[in-house]
Amino acid sequence: MAEQATTQLRENLARVEAAIADACRRAGRPRSGVELMAVSKTYPAAILDEAAKLGLRLFGENRVQEFAAKAEHLAPWRATGAIAASGEPMRVHLIGHLQSNKAAKAAEVFDAIDSLDSLRLAERLHEAAAKLGKRLPVLIEVKLSDEETKAGIDPGSGETAQLLERLPELPHLHARGLMTIAPWGVAEDVTRACFRSLRQWRDRWAAAYPRLNLEVLSMGMSGDFRIAIEEGATRVRIGTALFGRRAPYTGPAE
Repeated sequence: MAEQATTQLRENLARVEAAIADACRRAGRPRSGVELMAVSKTYPAAILDEAAKLGLRLFGENRVQEFAAKAEHLAPWRATGAIAASGEPMRVHLIGHLQSNKAAKAAEVFDAIDSLDSLRLAERLHEAAAKLGKRLPVLIEVKLSDEETKAGIDPGSGETAQLLERLPELPHLHARGLMTIAPWGVAEDVTRACFRSLRQWRDRWAAAYPRLNLEVLSMGMSGDFRIAIEEGATRVRIGTALFGRRAPYTGPAE
């Protein structure tokens, strides 16, 4: 059974890689300009282990407690120069919404936080990272749809301006870029406009806040990553197309 699952994952990965390469060609971009993040939320540590054996090194998880339970099993992959043949360790990022009261644990167990959505959270993460003696990479999550279930900053708000001004003054955080999630079940032109908007906000903020590094654009998932690549994504987050349809999360609420 395990061998069959590994074979399926290998085939899925080959299809995803081919699709990313094709999207890059059509967009006139080098394949090296787009990172593949494997979204492993709800899957057991053994699946991440198999994915790492196939060469995947960047993973996205949604919940602090869920990943904390997997972290010990994956420790050999995450050590610098560890069992990875390439010498590149596994990196696991939090991509789900993070409550401020879980900032300390998140800073401890994750390699980066890709869902920073408030100044208060930034300050909590900075304090936690300082205590750990680490510089924590972060992406700012931007909300570009009206869906109530979506998290992220309002790009035109005063709080967002305060966050962008304050981030360079938090030395234990390393701003790397922006992240967004396109609205569900909409026409392609709406999805494309969402991704284009994130790129435009990035360009605007990069000019207005030159002390910030905003090179990463994390946008696009299994159903829309091709559009995201055409609109400038530098990182796509793929779960279902790699691992198959996931079971609902049944662990503790966060």
